[in-house]
Amino acid sequence: MKKSVGITFTALMGMLALSLHARADARSADLKRIQNSREVFHELMQTPDHAIPHELLESAKCIAIIPGEKKAAYIIGGRYGRGVAMCRTDQGWSGPVFLKIIGGSFGLQIGGSSTDVVLVFRNREGLQRLLSDKFKIGADATAAAGPVGRDLSAATDIEMHAEILTYSRSRGIFAGVSLDGSVVGPDHTADQTLYRAEVNREDVLNGRVPVPDAAQELVAEIRRRTEAEKAAHKSSGK
Repeated sequence: MKKSVGITFTALMGMLALSLHARADARSADLKRIQNSREVFHELMQTPDHAIPHELLESAKCIAIIPGEKKAAYIIGGRYGRGVAMCRTDQGWSGPVFLKIIGGSFGLQIGGSSTDVVLVFRNREGLQRLLSDKFKIGADATAAAGPVGRDLSAATDIEMHAEILTYSRSRGIFAGVSLDGSVVGPDHTADQTLYRAEVNREDVLNGRVPVPDAAQELVAEIRRRTEAEKAAHKSSGK
C-alpha cells in the first residue's frame, strides 16, 4: 500500500512539474509574440514611403499585429497566425489582447512563407469586432488592402470606407493585402497567461486594466509612432 501511495505521489508531482513547464513555455512564447509585434510595427513605420499613411494612423481606433503569420500551401493554401491588438483610449493606448487569425485560399500553390500582418481598425465597430467570439474579414467586417505612403492621395473610395485596412510584409516590403475570408478570434489562454488571471477583454481594450510590464515597450512604441505621425501631420499644415 505504501509503495502504491508513493508511486501515485511521484506521478502527481511529475504531472505538476510538466504542467508548470508547459505554462512557462506558453508564457515565454506569448512574451516573444509581444516583442515581435513591437519590432514589426517599428520596422513598418521606419520606411515612410511604404508605411501606413499618417492620416490613417492618427485616426486609427485599434491596431492588430500578427508577427510571422504562417502560410503553407500545396494545392490548397492556408494561413494561421497569432498576434496582439490594442485600442485607443482616453489615456492613450490600451494594453494588448491576444488574437488568432485563420484563413484559407484555393489555387495551384506550392511552397510556404512567414508573413507579418497588420490590421488597422478605423472606427469603434472595430473594437466590437475584437470583442466578438470571431469574425470573418470581408464578410462580417468590410476590409480593403491598405494604402501606403506619406499621404492618402492614392487611396480609393473603397479603401476609405472600409472598416479594416490590411497590410502584410513580404521580402522586407510592407504593402496592402487582401485577407478576405480569414477568420479572426480571441486567444483567451494567452490573455490569461499575460495578465496572470482571467480578464475582461472589453476592460483591457478600454484601458481599464493596467498595461502589464511585459507589454510596456509595445504600447510605448504604438503611442510614440501615432503621436509622432500626428505631430508631423500638424507641422505640415494639413
